[in-house]
Amino acid sequence: MKKSPFIFSILFATIIVVSCKKTNSVPSPGGTGQGDKPITILAAKPVLKTNSQKVYVHYMPWFEDKSTSPDGKWGQHWTMANENPDVILSNGNRQIASWFYPMIGPYASSDSDVIDYHTLLMKYSGIDGVIVDWSGSHNVYDYPLNGRNTDALFSRMPKVGLQFAVCYEDATLRYVKSIAGIDTVQAAQQDFAYLQSRYFDSSCYIKINNQPLVLCFGPQVMKTEDKWQQAFSLLGNKPILLSLWYQGDVTGNVGSGEFAWAYSDYLTGLQNFYQNRSLSLTTAFAGAYPGFKDFYSPGGWGNTLFLIDHNGINTLKSTLDLAKNSNLSYLQLITWNDFGEGTMIEPTVEFNYSFLETIQQYTGVTYSKNELELIFKWYTLRKKYKADTAVETKLTQAYYYLVSLDVAKATSIISAIQ
Repeated sequence: MKKSPFIFSILFATIIVVSCKKTNSVPSPGGTGQGDKPITILAAKPVLKTNSQKVYVHYMPWFEDKSTSPDGKWGQHWTMANENPDVILSNGNRQIASWFYPMIGPYASSDSDVIDYHTLLMKYSGIDGVIVDWSGSHNVYDYPLNGRNTDALFSRMPKVGLQFAVCYEDATLRYVKSIAGIDTVQAAQQDFAYLQSRYFDSSCYIKINNQPLVLCFGPQVMKTEDKWQQAFSLLGNKPILLSLWYQGDVTGNVGSGEFAWAYSDYLTGLQNFYQNRSLSLTTAFAGAYPGFKDFYSPGGWGNTLFLIDHNGINTLKSTLDLAKNSNLSYLQLITWNDFGEGTMIEPTVEFNYSFLETIQQYTGVTYSKNELELIFKWYTLRKKYKADTAVETKLTQAYYYLVSLDVAKATSIISAIQ
């Protein structure tokens, strides 16, 4: 469970490596390729934008449905302490731990169709990649499931041509120590060794000055420079480490800057960070979000943190305007899908595609709601015809047309399927 106990951080940026190798040997998403025609695998093409700022989105990989949970139950981020998605409400929605409802309903983060739906929406909104909220590599609580889901997401990024990085939840280290009995620094070393062996060398991993980017939501446990030095000591290429805003001094010379987040002081906090704090940082990330309305109190997970009214799209537009005026090179959108805190920008029943349309205008892509609706239709057809190999093959081909920006051919396939 992520909460927002701190203040804010932001960015000046150096050179970032954004290339992501494409290959024609990757497996097809979803379908088997055994339909009417063989699938033509097409390389992803980059979306052209008029806004040069790099735009990433904070992504939660922690959702489970009954088919993916080890116990056959809905995951805790849909239920919290007292909600039951098996209950169908009067409006036809499942009962979930959120004030807001995903347009595709509650889902499993490891579902490849969900991942492709999410990443296609990102691509056509001008989003350059994801920063995943990462719990570490240890076998404690639901961390292994989150790791599995992160692997599933990252494995599909080359297909769509997006980048990825992690935001390390160092707060998990206290539970790794108390439950698994592993020393905090040793556990952190193991986490970063895992990241190095698994992700850092990928051409899709976000890098600044050729160093892999790591955000830390804190630090909350590793609160000395010496601990971070030890945590990175076994790595060949040391990461660029960004702390949560106003927490960068904790990491000393090991840290490289800070990133902004949502907080109760809203626009004032963002303005202060951009005008004052960011000027002293080597690297910083701006932040923008659509609002904040957590479900912790009604969901039985504690007290309400604070409220920032979404006010339609106005909160998102206001925070985006500040991010643009900050002249910072990087922006993190907060968040793609934290339904528990109400910061999600993915399409919902309440807000439809409005947040993504606002981001399309901000990034300066030539796409609109039409492409977003097409992607949603592609997803619904994928689920509808999951057992129909011939239709699956056509939809897989449509996917490759979409990643290669051939919207006309994708539309032709999708429109012909009822």
